Amino acid sequence: MPTFALNFSRPGAQVAAQYYNFLRLGFPGYQRVHQACQDIAVHMSGSIAKMGPFELITEGRELPVFAFKIADPQASYTVFDLTERLRSRGWLVPAYTFPADLTDTAVIRVVIRNGFGKDLADAFLADLNHHWRTLAAHPSDCAPLFPEGKRQSFAH
Repeated sequence: MPTFALNFSRPGAQVAAQYYNFLRLGFPGYQRVHQACQDIAVHMSGSIAKMGPFELITEGRELPVFAFKIADPQASYTVFDLTERLRSRGWLVPAYTFPADLTDTAVIRVVIRNGFGKDLADAFLADLNHHWRTLAAHPSDCAPLFPEGKRQSFAH
């Protein structure tokens, strides 16, 4: 017997909440929400590009997501060192290597969610700026927070 129900192999609360938000905000409201996220992503990626040691992989112009890597392959620190330091300040940003044929490229990926405003973006940028400068200036004083073999790249 046919029925109307939201049936999924996983809980559907997120789908129902998203549907409610779409009905409540409508297309113009949803567009404003996502444009605000995209504006923050472009602001952050532009600021990171100006910091110096980083090379952008994406800018966040298509989706509110961007990635960057350390431009100097001879740098005394890695993106994994940097994300460990950022994690100590409460930022959860993944660092990982690309799949086959690009495994020598490691990046940091930043995803901007609804509610992540310019004040939080500027706080993240300040922490990122502080930590890369510390790692670059004192590489011998900045031992990895996790010993070799215990470090992991981000996994979903």
